[in-house]
Amino acid sequence: MNEQVLAKIQQLPSPCYVVCEDLLEKNLKLLAKLQQKADCKILLAQKAFSMFYCYPLIDRYLAGSTSSGLYEAKLAHEYLTGENHIFSPAYNEKDFPEIAAICGHIVFNSFSQWDKFKQIALAAGCECGLRINPEYSTQKHAIYDPCAEGSRLGITLDNFAADDIAGISGLHFHTLCEQGSEDLAATLSVVEEKFGAYLHKMKWLNLGGGQLLTRRGYDMDLLVKLIRHLQQKYNLSIYLEPGEAVALNTGFLTAEVLELIHNKRDIAILDASAACHMPDVIEMPYRPDVVGAALPNKKAYTYTLGGATCLAGDIIGSYSFDKPLSVGDKVVFCDMAIYSMVKNNTFNGIPLPTIAVLKKDGQIKIVKRFGYDDFKNRLS
Repeated sequence: MNEQVLAKIQQLPSPCYVVCEDLLEKNLKLLAKLQQKADCKILLAQKAFSMFYCYPLIDRYLAGSTSSGLYEAKLAHEYLTGENHIFSPAYNEKDFPEIAAICGHIVFNSFSQWDKFKQIALAAGCECGLRINPEYSTQKHAIYDPCAEGSRLGITLDNFAADDIAGISGLHFHTLCEQGSEDLAATLSVVEEKFGAYLHKMKWLNLGGGQLLTRRGYDMDLLVKLIRHLQQKYNLSIYLEPGEAVALNTGFLTAEVLELIHNKRDIAILDASAACHMPDVIEMPYRPDVVGAALPNKKAYTYTLGGATCLAGDIIGSYSFDKPLSVGDKVVFCDMAIYSMVKNNTFNGIPLPTIAVLKKDGQIKIVKRFGYDDFKNRLS
């Protein structure tokens, strides 16, 4: 980030999410190139990034989107023109007719869900799929592992009712989290071993998300090879549904230093909160980079950065700076487009950050401001 852009961002209201259009488009162009090279379809997983202001740009490059519930599906239906897919562990009876009316692809998590809703879905002309669970883990984060023992996500081979797939046109699996194509290759070998006989009967296969397709070093050639193999062996159309990869490293979160204290270490209290504005910092855990900062003790002044909530664990991490921090200084966190706006909250009455866009011409546009009413209207 150059000094001119950084200066503009630091003048924004605090806290504030800022998404850079040129960085977002860079990711989208890479994904569009993959679609063309592998003859596959890539969907935006809205659960990671639902900033619909950017949907017209996304619409130019991707084949559509995928949702986790009715509200995301409605957002896609309103602001995107591509395919509208949905998966939920369980659908609500009152929501399902509307889901079937706006979603072209519906994936079910169990045969009981399929039996319950298939007449409505098929009558609406939807292509229906089943989520499978290959029971093969390739990651260490149990909270994000759909293949962990006892998982509620996906149908295992033991529970796969082969006599109940009439009307099913595709299978879906999602087992990865921030991983590369090598882990996908290992997973696919298990999927083929367990479910290969059913793939021959399908029209499409969705390889899910969790693949950091736009991360530097991702083995795209291996991914294309895997997709080509599936197309040639099973005559399948292939879908990918990345969330993180679409908006990876495209956004920032500005925060202001409210107070400085010392308790065996220097601590800076910010108006941005891990608990409220970047929950993955606590859940993963995840340590975002800070513009101009380094690891603790690498530079002259080290501070632990935390939010202004009552949660003792509302800690973002420790960082070192060239100069001492002062009350009123701005701190800029990186990679804050994904799993931030979609997961933020108003715990303790902490305000939601403003949302802004850094346009390709260098101008910054404030897209959304939040106030007291946004906090109040979530309550009763």
